[in-house]
Amino acid sequence: MVTKAERKIPQRSCCGCREKKDKKELVRVLREPDGGIYLDPSGKRNGRGAYLCLNLGCLKAARKQKRLERALGTAIPDQVYAVLEEELSQVENG
Repeated sequence: MVTKAERKIPQRSCCGCREKKDKKELVRVLREPDGGIYLDPSGKRNGRGAYLCLNLGCLKAARKQKRLERALGTAIPDQVYAVLEEELSQVENG
């Protein structure tokens, strides 16, 4: 029988800084099947996901290198980046 101490903690890579961290320390950016792109703080919604640290610097680095676009497999318009920045700043501050 596996105890809690022996369970593996899921690791994910941040698209901005490329560091591996515990999944709970990152926020998921989600592309839904209908094409919408959102932050998914629960990490449980259906769709293609990519992960970011909880700071705007990682979002800006991912945007500059187009890492989010590659991870999600779609072009991301500027207005979606603006909404993501606003939502991430709310998550970061609160």
